[in-house]
Amino acid sequence: MTWTFTADVGAFLDAAGPSLAARPVENTLILTITDTLRRHGPHAYGAGVPLLGWWRGADGEVAGTLVGTPPYPPVLGTVAPEAVAPLAAALRLTRLSADRATAEALAASWPGHRIEEEQRLYRLDTLVEPSPAPTGRAREAAPADRELLVGWHVAFAEEVDTAIDHAERLVDERTASGALTVWEDGGVPVSMAGVSPLLAGTVRVSSVYTPPEHRGLGYAAAVTAEVSGAAKAAGAREVLLFTDLTNPTSNGVYRRIGYRPVADRLLIGVAEP
Repeated sequence: MTWTFTADVGAFLDAAGPSLAARPVENTLILTITDTLRRHGPHAYGAGVPLLGWWRGADGEVAGTLVGTPPYPPVLGTVAPEAVAPLAAALRLTRLSADRATAEALAASWPGHRIEEEQRLYRLDTLVEPSPAPTGRAREAAPADRELLVGWHVAFAEEVDTAIDHAERLVDERTASGALTVWEDGGVPVSMAGVSPLLAGTVRVSSVYTPPEHRGLGYAAAVTAEVSGAAKAAGAREVLLFTDLTNPTSNGVYRRIGYRPVADRLLIGVAEP
């Protein structure tokens, strides 16, 4: 019963891929991060060397995963309770993202730890179209939207206090694959939403953003419903998204269009002296 660590995403997926695919909803972040590393190389998220790990239980099966892509904090997938203490002993962690129970178990040994962020994972149940529907229509992002949408991605990251240095790549990739949707009203883009690649039957809606001057008119709900329904129609078994628990507006919007809570996720860190 031990943790194994590597910087090689291929070796990680060879070992842990089947366990990730067996629980794709809970492991959605690990799936999308490792897919990005596989396609774009070890420095897809920054200059640092990735850290990927997996834990095998007494039966030899993988029952815990971790992916770190500096400068971002390590992300834990599903982790068996008995793997938590060995992880803390193997790595000197000062920040991490994990499901609530795992995060709290690890943080118990961190004097003065703080919760930096609380998120809730939702899955789409039955899609409910927004009512009343806002004016305007959805369309796929086009190359001509690039500058605007890169700016929106950066603005979104700033609002949620998250670093982003790959906005251009994300916009280009999603525009080329049809995975970025714009809601426009009167020919003016007013909101956007993207979806992650289909992995193990799941996609995740992300980068839902409406500029402040266009908020409160139902555009975010409409564009989210549009991409969610399209993902289901394209064959996704599960459509997921994360929300910030401190934002009651977005949580309410997603519930109204058919999303249901799955689990909470915490970003925790050691408090500064």
